[in-house]
This record gives sequence, C-alpha cells and structure tokens, in this order.
Amino acid sequence: METMRGAGVVVTGAGGGIGAALARGFAARGARVVVNDIDADKARAVAAEIDGTAVPGDASKALPAARDALGGDVDVFCANAGVAPVGGPEAEEALWAAAWDVNVMAHVRAARELVPGWLERGHGRFVSTISAAGLLTMVGSAPYSVSKHAAYAFAEWLSATYRHRGVRVHAICPQGVRTDMLAGTGPTGELVLAPTAIEPEAVADALFQGIAEERFLILPHPEVADYYAARATAPDRWLESINHLQRKVEQLPGAAGR
Repeated sequence: METMRGAGVVVTGAGGGIGAALARGFAARGARVVVNDIDADKARAVAAEIDGTAVPGDASKALPAARDALGGDVDVFCANAGVAPVGGPEAEEALWAAAWDVNVMAHVRAARELVPGWLERGHGRFVSTISAAGLLTMVGSAPYSVSKHAAYAFAEWLSATYRHRGVRVHAICPQGVRTDMLAGTGPTGELVLAPTAIEPEAVADALFQGIAEERFLILPHPEVADYYAARATAPDRWLESINHLQRKVEQLPGAAGR
C-alpha cells in the first residue's frame, strides 16, 4: 500500500492484540509508527520489533509526545485502546466512567486535536477499533455495549461531517478476537465469542483491505452485516435471539444471581 509509505501513524493500545497487529501492519507498509500502551514494557517491545517509537501511558494523553516523535504530523490515528467491564446498571460508577472515558472520550479528544490540522492539509485518517457490540450488543456487559455504540456513532459522525474535506474514517467492528480481552471474559466469552474468534492479524488485514477500498465499515466477521440488518429490520425477533443467548449464559456454572 504505497499511500502508507512514510506516513506518521499512531496506534493506541498497541502493546498486544489488535493494536500490535495494526502497528505491525502499518510498519510493514512503510509507515512510521508510534506505539502507545498503558503497559510501558509492552509498548517498548512492539516498538522495538517494528523499528517504531514507544509512547507509553494513557491513550488520551499520548498525542503530544506522539506528534513530537513523528516530527509534528500525524497522518493516521488508530483509536484502538479499550476496556470491557462486565455488568449491567448495577456496575459501579467507576466502571461506567472508565468505559466512557477510554472507549469514547479518548476518541473525541484525539479528533479534537487532529481534525483541525487535517482539514487545513486536506487529508487525514481516523481508525476506530470498535466491536460488533457497537452495532449489536454484548451479553453480560452494558458499559461495553453502550460505550461501543457511542464510539460507532462518533466515528459515523466524523465520516459524515468531514469526508468531503479529505478526512477518512474507518470503524472496525469484529466479533471475537483472540486477545487478552477475550480471555478475560471468562465463560461468557467462551460461549458467545470464542467459537468464531479470529486472530488479531485477520482484523488488521480486514482494515488494510478496507483502506484500499475506502470503506467506512470494516467487518472482519462478514456475517455481522446480516445480524446488523436483522437488528434494524426485525428488532423484536433479533432481541428474542439475543435473549435466548442471555438465558444460555445464565445457565453457565457460577452464573447464579446474574
């Protein structure tokens, strides 16, 4: 992909999983990559592997140092860092706040800093790692589902508002991906996500194909398009199917009181 050669790319949450796969993919295409992760050791390890630059720390605060590392210009920003707390309305305020801050407001803050410069230059690319949960829902995690819906809505708004001015936006919405986050979902993730889980590299491949085709919505699991259509056209039937899945989850060992 010649358009990536020499481009300045920032990937948040890139110490492992999807973020690391994206960082490797951009580097393989000739980009200059900044690797951000809250885990400094992981960020440095991936950066060393791809001859990139590590900028450890909070994803919301990484841009100034990332810009310095890239000589001032960020051509592509990958808002990939995310958290997936479990629970419903009973989940603690701190968990809801963390989901909103990392999964949504980190994207907003990055766009606030980057979009004005991109509009002046006439180009820029914003990549949001969202989730199929942002189009559908996620059994067992209201904070994740709600915040990912918001992240998708923000990416959609960015694209609708600025695409005619050279700002390209991509929303990556996979189902299960074999990462530490999936491992942390326990029996629910094993039931709901693991059977069709893919490797992080497959997500990166789907993104680069989507970039080549200038597509907004990136679906590493193509079947999500059918689920999304069913949700829109037959919502009660779709909700019944999700509730059926919920009942299966409630039958899992240790699910009492859920």
